Amino acid sequence: MGVKQFLRTRLAQLFSHAAFTPRTSAVAALALGVAAASLGMAEAAVHAGKLSGLRAVPELAVFTSGAAPKALTLETRTVWEGADLDGDGQPDIANPTGQAPRGTDAYGEGRFHASRDGGARDHEGVDYVATAGQAVSAPISGYVSKIGYAYPDDQTLRFVEIDNPALHLTARVFYVDPAVAVGDTVAVGQPIGQAHSLQRRYPLGITDHIHLEIAERGRKVDAEKLIVARAETGAALGD
Repeated sequence: MGVKQFLRTRLAQLFSHAAFTPRTSAVAALALGVAAASLGMAEAAVHAGKLSGLRAVPELAVFTSGAAPKALTLETRTVWEGADLDGDGQPDIANPTGQAPRGTDAYGEGRFHASRDGGARDHEGVDYVATAGQAVSAPISGYVSKIGYAYPDDQTLRFVEIDNPALHLTARVFYVDPAVAVGDTVAVGQPIGQAHSLQRRYPLGITDHIHLEIAERGRKVDAEKLIVARAETGAALGD
């Protein structure tokens, strides 16, 4: 039974009791007045409740505990892009170490045609900085045509030669401990071995590197013109 119905029933009971004795007429009148007022307030409350349902109830703010969100920062890294020589939209040349060309140290420079032996000859490749033991990537696709020694008097420092007849390219990758064998087919960017340390051979202070020679139809070409650095910016979460 609702509040409204209860008050109506109670009011009817009071009317019936008030008819019995004059002694209770004053009390009954007062009770009837209170009941009638209560009934009015109940109806008003019901009406107000209906109206309140039409109003938007503001949402309460919810506070949660926990670690503060990490800051978003921008990081720039160097990406090495190889030339697309056959026009298929894919690079045909790769940086063998993913690092920059060697600069100047106690034994000279690592750029193409840098002076060697006091000017007696030119440097026929490009030296790419390496960390001893790191993976070395195939600079071109093709097959392994030769594995040899970098120096006749040194049985520790070796090179891997790769031929690509379709592009008329040959690449020699020096100072690598090979993980491939003659006759193996390799894809550009595929690991072919690990970089040697050059510190024993050049104790005065040389930058460890991979020496890359690329020849097109037998003519040596500058690898830096085929492998170009590009800055790439990306988002990273900071601490």
